Amino acid sequence: MTFLQALLLAFLQGVSELFPVSSLGHTILVPALLGWHNINRANPSFLAFVVVLHLGTAVALIIFYRRTWYDICRALASSLVRGRLGDDRNERLGWRLVVATIPVGILGFLFEVPVRRLFGTPAPAALFLLINGVGMFAGEALRRRQASARKRIESLGYAQSLLVGFAQSLALLPGISRSGISMVAGLLCGLNHEEAAHYSFLLATPVILAAALLEAPKLFAPNAHVVLVQAIVGGFAAGVAAYLSVAFLTRYFRSNDLRPFGWYCVLVGAICLYLARTGVIT
Repeated sequence: MTFLQALLLAFLQGVSELFPVSSLGHTILVPALLGWHNINRANPSFLAFVVVLHLGTAVALIIFYRRTWYDICRALASSLVRGRLGDDRNERLGWRLVVATIPVGILGFLFEVPVRRLFGTPAPAALFLLINGVGMFAGEALRRRQASARKRIESLGYAQSLLVGFAQSLALLPGISRSGISMVAGLLCGLNHEEAAHYSFLLATPVILAAALLEAPKLFAPNAHVVLVQAIVGGFAAGVAAYLSVAFLTRYFRSNDLRPFGWYCVLVGAICLYLARTGVIT
């Protein structure tokens, strides 16, 4: 892997992990479109490289939401010491994040192996990216039929939090965006775009961090050291890109919706699916 390839993949990871366009889908499609046949996604060195990129993204999210996470962790610890739930806003928010994280942990453990079989070719990623775009259009259409969205995250029920968590689990499929699908679920539960994005980014933090730490042993796999420098530089680049992305998106969703990202996913997904089906990209 060259430094140029490492930096481009790091930028893609940092941006597309938070933008509702699927980081996993882009990690599969972009190398195929650019003809990067020198990169073997099954190689331990590449998997170690991806682990470091995810760590960089998770650290960026923690830094951006550091005060929020401090308040949440303190409130959760307080509720555990008391042995009961209180009325603190951060405590309610924290436990809803815990509940929403459970589905992706269980489903990720159960379906990791069969889902990984979809990573080898770009056609499935292109198809799911197209579906991801259609899903965002559908979510926006259904939201407009609802009454005015005024819920706060901490006012969601635990069943609704589980629904958002199950929706996020669909991002195990390459091409389905973690932030996009969880935002759609949040909108359908009565959140506005700003609150849905906030919930999605907070929910992504422990999931991305836990996934990276679970995959951390790959850093010590044979031959993983051959991309050590690229991984360190890439991890830093992914973190910077992720920080700038979440800073932009938190402002964007105060007055905008998911439809521009839906158009992007539909168009890119359809084009890449056609190229994959005709054998132009493999």
